[in-house]
Amino acid sequence: MAFLLCTRIAAQQKQEAPAQEGAVKIQVTVNAVLVPVVVRDPQGHAMGNLKKEDFQVFDKDNPQVISGFSIQKRAGVESSPAPAEPSPINPGGIPPPATVPQRFIVFLFDDMHLSVGDLMQVQKVATKMVAGSLAASDMAAAVSFSGTNSGMTRDRGKLQDAIAKLKVQNLYRHVGRECPDVDYYQGDLIENKRNSQAFEAAVQDALSCGHLDMRSLAEGMARSAARRALEIGDQDVRVTLGFVKELVRRMASLPGQRTLVMVSPGFLTVTPEAMTGKSQILDLAARSNVTVSALDARGLYTTELDASERGGDSAQALQAQAEYHRNSMTLSEDVMSELADGTGGTYFHNSNDLEGGFQNLTVAPEYVYLLELSLEKVKQDGTYHRLKVKVDQDDLKLQARRGYFAPKPPSDKNKK
Repeated sequence: MAFLLCTRIAAQQKQEAPAQEGAVKIQVTVNAVLVPVVVRDPQGHAMGNLKKEDFQVFDKDNPQVISGFSIQKRAGVESSPAPAEPSPINPGGIPPPATVPQRFIVFLFDDMHLSVGDLMQVQKVATKMVAGSLAASDMAAAVSFSGTNSGMTRDRGKLQDAIAKLKVQNLYRHVGRECPDVDYYQGDLIENKRNSQAFEAAVQDALSCGHLDMRSLAEGMARSAARRALEIGDQDVRVTLGFVKELVRRMASLPGQRTLVMVSPGFLTVTPEAMTGKSQILDLAARSNVTVSALDARGLYTTELDASERGGDSAQALQAQAEYHRNSMTLSEDVMSELADGTGGTYFHNSNDLEGGFQNLTVAPEYVYLLELSLEKVKQDGTYHRLKVKVDQDDLKLQARRGYFAPKPPSDKNKK
């Protein structure tokens, strides 16, 4: 499923394209974390005139020293609009070869988690959007987790063909009714968090759907189902986050403004491994000047179970199943909002205006502040460190990285 960017084009245009104004890079050591911050005025315009002294960063409510500071200017494309009179002999939307791309946009479609109906709606909107909303000089790619890949191109027809070929994949998906029916969220509660209520709900479900009269057998079925759901879910998240990380890594070699647009319903990232994966993506995106934006393809949705998703006769199991379903759908959004907030991108959700969402997500913020925090005095304790960024001015809106995961050193693990 490797994503092959046009490295030859990128190498050539690195020599042709001017450097991004204000894109001063921080040389980050292993014992440091980068915190991208977008600051907007009351009118919603990104501000680029703040200084290091204007910011405060708190790690688990403890003030931190900002060891490095820089400002990136990412949205230079807005000052160079497409020609007013495009060539009439260019119906495919392909600009002349001499045109230097200012924006590189990768549309990542989540065919591993989208439902059939949501994917069909996304295909309809995305096909229309790439035909008329991208600038003439933009280069873009349409890819999916299962391997669909248009390649980086100016040809809108190739993008549309790739989008039209998208199909729902069920490799790691929780499909159909099992006995007992344990999903990834409930499996994590049972196996990792030792939640007795979640386990009891699975046991009651096994007793009901399996028509059992032996609790010991039902408990064994519940444990087995929880382990199976957890293994499948962990592998799903591992592959998904690994794919996103690889995309960001490859986009780092592109010469212009780089935006990754995730089109997904989201997915659970509740384990320490998943939190580490998100932190690694955010670190890499900050170093690579890649903006990650996300669109929740579900639009306006309900968190309630429909009739086809309900199973079992136990009232306790049904109540727990409905609760876990609601929690799972809500928590699935976190990965998209965190990646967007942590890279200066936009998270479009809770709206059926998918076309407007697509258009907004391709525009990067004009200015992004990069704050470097030293981790030399931070305990590597295997926990999530929540960050809070403040600016010493009123009426400003901040968008910043929410935190990072500080895994335990390998030596600590070996002592166990």
